[in-house]
Amino acid sequence: MELSLMITPANLIAALLTLIPFLGATFFPRGLAGGVRKLPLWARLFIPAALSVPYVLVACGGGVFRWAWLALYALLPVAIACLLEQARRADSGPGGQRGNWRDYLVLATLGLAVDLRWFEGAWPAHLAIFNKMLLLDAGIYGFLLVRQLDGTGFDLRLRLRDAGIGLRELAWYAPIALALGLGLGFLHLHRVWPGWAPIAGAWVITFFFIAVPEELFFRGWLQNLLERRIGRTPALFLTAALFGLSHFNKRTALFNWRYVLLASVAGIFYGRAWRQERRVAASAITHASADAIWSLWLR
Repeated sequence: MELSLMITPANLIAALLTLIPFLGATFFPRGLAGGVRKLPLWARLFIPAALSVPYVLVACGGGVFRWAWLALYALLPVAIACLLEQARRADSGPGGQRGNWRDYLVLATLGLAVDLRWFEGAWPAHLAIFNKMLLLDAGIYGFLLVRQLDGTGFDLRLRLRDAGIGLRELAWYAPIALALGLGLGFLHLHRVWPGWAPIAGAWVITFFFIAVPEELFFRGWLQNLLERRIGRTPALFLTAALFGLSHFNKRTALFNWRYVLLASVAGIFYGRAWRQERRVAASAITHASADAIWSLWLR
């Protein structure tokens, strides 16, 4: 794929627009949430329709624009915001943010849309990552700015403590993963040294584009809400099982039970990293490190 097909002015502008909710929510969460709450209700609920703008820019540039896809990317974020505004109001009484069916409906919609690639046909094949990022933005706006769900830990201003927790959980997970993975024939050891630059590049890309979105979804939102309903330990294991099941169709068209098993075990340690201080950064470090090691030496 020629680089010029990916790096165009329209694509760069679209990428910057998709980063606004992501960066704003992680670096200025209180100020951004406070600003959104001051808006009239109609504006608060319809602002996320602007997430359709990156679709217009990329799709028109790639010659794949369709009105139906534009409507979906404009209306789905609005529907999510409306549902989560209702969820916020339903949880405003005694007992705090315990979550309700609206939260889980939004999570199921976002999770299935990404995992089953429902909307990727809207994009040029080499730019389908925009679909994942826009759905993530819709969730960020809904859960963090409209719902104002507390305890998510979506703060990527990394601390030494995050690294300590993340790498500790990696150290606990690694021998279990190696024993299971090699024994099941899922992992295959490659005795190579790709160099520091490829290692750092693999880790950074994995951290931002895989680990952070998945950890925000599974730990910051799902495990966070489940803890309030069923308790810390059941929520940890249920979230880990759902995280594992989200890998059922990876690397194969059939049910990849080995991947599901390894991912479920990994989810326990990612969840432990997140819940210690409720920091997505900590679990994302565990996640990114495990994935980078797998992709470089064990795939």
